[in-house]
Amino acid sequence: MNEMASAFDADVIIVGGGPVGATLALALAQGAPSLKVVVLEAQADAAARRDTRTLALSHGSRLVLERVGIWRKLTAVTPITQIHISQRGSFGRALLSAEEAGLPALGYVIAYTELQHALHTALQQCGARYMTGAQVSEVIPGTAAAQIHFSHEGTNQTLTSRLVALADGGRSLQDIPGIVRESRDYHQAAVVCQVTTELPHNHLAYERFTEDGPAALLPSGEGYALVWTATPERAAQILTLSETEFLAQLHAHFGDRQGRFLQAGPRASFALSLRKSHPITRERLVLIGNAAQMLHPVAGQGFNMGLRDAWELSRQILLSAPEAIGGAAMLERYVAGRRADTQGGIFFTDLLVRGFSNRLQGLRQARGLALSVLDVLPPVKSFVVRRMIFGAKG
Repeated sequence: MNEMASAFDADVIIVGGGPVGATLALALAQGAPSLKVVVLEAQADAAARRDTRTLALSHGSRLVLERVGIWRKLTAVTPITQIHISQRGSFGRALLSAEEAGLPALGYVIAYTELQHALHTALQQCGARYMTGAQVSEVIPGTAAAQIHFSHEGTNQTLTSRLVALADGGRSLQDIPGIVRESRDYHQAAVVCQVTTELPHNHLAYERFTEDGPAALLPSGEGYALVWTATPERAAQILTLSETEFLAQLHAHFGDRQGRFLQAGPRASFALSLRKSHPITRERLVLIGNAAQMLHPVAGQGFNMGLRDAWELSRQILLSAPEAIGGAAMLERYVAGRRADTQGGIFFTDLLVRGFSNRLQGLRQARGLALSVLDVLPPVKSFVVRRMIFGAKG
């Protein structure tokens, strides 16, 4: 677009009021109340999102949520103090412990809806202009300013901003020239639901690798949040099982470590892939969270990486003079600050998926050996734990 006047409707416009976009807005509102921040959320009632997902927050994400004043408002949070990692039908296992890491917990499990409700309430009170039911139709990068075209309450509107942050999972990307989305289909699907087991979880999580993908049990309330990865065909078949059949097949798949599976809640399924956008910046525009990268849920890296995106972007904005917000130098610093974490997280999760989801006998033995080595070498274990929790900066 052509050079625009220096008058801006906003300093920062955030597209997407989910956890990543909301965290960015709250961090900016607390760090610089004078900044003009606008949040455009597509859903009319963001607090009532029909999202049945369960989130696994790392301890690093807890620190971010503490800093923006959200953590103390969350009540139904289940700590993870240990993680048991194994592979089905082979030797080798590793046990990660919060006590060994010197932390109160390795992570925390919470319903997406509870976190979103707390963030939604905080957004309404933080001083940012928070517009729900705002349907973005076009994002136009520009050298002097970015433009956003959207509809709200029956009218078409346009806003200009020093910087636009896309945090809507990439739904606004289709018509932005120069941004390419790459994807890798893992030919896997995740079946998710809540289950209860014969034995109490004692805050122990499981990550069990199988030929078709990992199966994870995350302590959630009195039971577990299950993520069962399978081929798309098998996942579709799992959804059709009766509860009795489902519990029996889950027991056969997972094993006896938690005794019998007693109950299962409603099941849902979603396809798994790796999606990356590049570049993640244009003139006056930056992509964060799932708009920048969407990862396989193995090891729970994607959501936590998105919160680190939001925190680092807020840091770069707050360190910049108002006239420098959204400029090339600021965006270059943001990209440089996130590069190692983003590339490392993508490589790590992709390696786990492709390295553990196969039936190659030689690789199975190598995986077992790797897990055994991880379990008996404290420095290696500490290295892995801290990068899972805090990202590449450890």
